[in-house]
Amino acid sequence: MTSFRLSRRPDLGKGIRVSFEFFPPKNSDMSEKLWQTIARLAPLDPDFVSVTYGAGGSTKGATGETVKRLIAESGLKTAAHLTCVNASKGQIHDVVEEYRAFGVKRFVALRGDPATGMGSPYVAHPDGYQTSADLIAGLKAIDDFDISVSAYPEKHPESRDFATDIELLKRKVDAGADRAITQFFFDNDLYESYVERVRRAGIYIPILPGILPVHNFRQVTNFCSRSGTHVPSWLAERFDGLDNDPQTHALVASAVAAEQVLDLVERGVQDFHFYTMNRPDLVFAICHLIGIRAPQQHANAQAA
Repeated sequence: MTSFRLSRRPDLGKGIRVSFEFFPPKNSDMSEKLWQTIARLAPLDPDFVSVTYGAGGSTKGATGETVKRLIAESGLKTAAHLTCVNASKGQIHDVVEEYRAFGVKRFVALRGDPATGMGSPYVAHPDGYQTSADLIAGLKAIDDFDISVSAYPEKHPESRDFATDIELLKRKVDAGADRAITQFFFDNDLYESYVERVRRAGIYIPILPGILPVHNFRQVTNFCSRSGTHVPSWLAERFDGLDNDPQTHALVASAVAAEQVLDLVERGVQDFHFYTMNRPDLVFAICHLIGIRAPQQHANAQAA
């Protein structure tokens, strides 16, 4: 009798859930690209999607418009990102009420980066929420929202150590967080080790791995240097010499992402959060590999 590994089971997709993150567009060309991405990925029936909130709340208007349109036109469960930065509690409550008026029931609650960008000192608003845990408690006091929070397999770059980082996550859970979404990573052992640390600390909410397809290796390494994410030597070697070869770069990126996700499936992971960068093709291909199909794809497979 043939024994299949988990990632090769024909019914794999039935146990897998995915979610997608988008960022709000800054101009008409980017808007067209975003909605093409959503149209491509929406038929995969994600568990939810989210829309980011720029540093210092810089995309508040664009985030709201994107979330509003997503809820009105796509029917997708949509989470709005929300941060503590540069806003009083009253201002944040106004945003929440605005979002709630057009159907938002989910938030990704974050402390947020300063308006001057990641790496700058964070200073809480004197009349605002001091931490993300305080923000979560404030949201739960308004309504029983579904709330996702951040988690860091390699610890937050501002944290002294893992113990401090995990204690903050515990405070967020105690305040009402429903799940955590990790910073992107490329070493699955680090994610697995982090989840074990979190469980030993008595934290049992889902910890969704954040997956970032490598559309541009140089850009990704820049993200990594600012976020404290380790770039394995094997990853750098795979993209070496491909700066001026976009076609091969795309093929390698697809293979790298597929390898990471399939390995996580073998380790028992069933929930994945994709940082789409408003580009659908790699994400769509990975979802296909793990059995997430649009209805027509299912029909075609069954007919064959």
